[in-house]
Amino acid sequence: MGKPLDSIFFVGPMGAGKTTIGKLLAKKLGRKFIDSDGYIQECTGADIPWIFEKEGEEGFRRRETKALDELTKLPNLVLATGGGAVMSKQNRNMLQERGLVIYLNASVDVQTERTRKDKNRPLLKNPSPRQVLHRLYTRRHPYYQQIADIEVITGHTYPKQMVAEIITALNNLGYEFDIQDNATI
Repeated sequence: MGKPLDSIFFVGPMGAGKTTIGKLLAKKLGRKFIDSDGYIQECTGADIPWIFEKEGEEGFRRRETKALDELTKLPNLVLATGGGAVMSKQNRNMLQERGLVIYLNASVDVQTERTRKDKNRPLLKNPSPRQVLHRLYTRRHPYYQQIADIEVITGHTYPKQMVAEIITALNNLGYEFDIQDNATI
C-alpha cells in the first residue's frame, strides 16, 4: 500500500506550463485546480498588472503569500503558483510542508516563446523580456530545485505526455492515488 497523495503544488518560471499541466493533472486525478494568480485576481477584483501598478511588486507578493497560506491548507488540491512565489522563504516553507511540489523547468527560450504575446506579465514590460526571463530564471532556479519533490523539463513534449510523466514519477515515489478513467486529457 502506497502513501497517500495530498495536495500538489506546481512551481516554475512563467511560461513553464504550470496552469496548463496543473489543470490536466487535476482532471486526471479528479481534483480541484486553482491558479494562485487567478485566485488573487478573484479576491481583489483586479488583474495582476493593475496590482503591480498600484501596489508595486512588494504589494503583490504580500497578497501572494496570504493567498498561498489559504490555498495550501486546502486538501487534495492541484495548485499552480506564480513564478516568483519561491522568492519568499515563508512561501517555500508552506509549499514544502503542506504538499508535494512539482517543478516545471522551462528553458529561457521556451519561456520567451510562450510569453512573448502575453500582456498580463508585468515583469516583462521591458525592452528586453528575454534578458528579464534569464535574470529571473538564474535567481529563482535554485529555489525551485530546493523545494521540488519532482522536477520535469518542459518544452520537449505535449502537455498530455507531461502529465503521464508526472503520474509515472508519482507512482515511482510510492504515492497512492486514483486515476479518473473517464478523464480525457
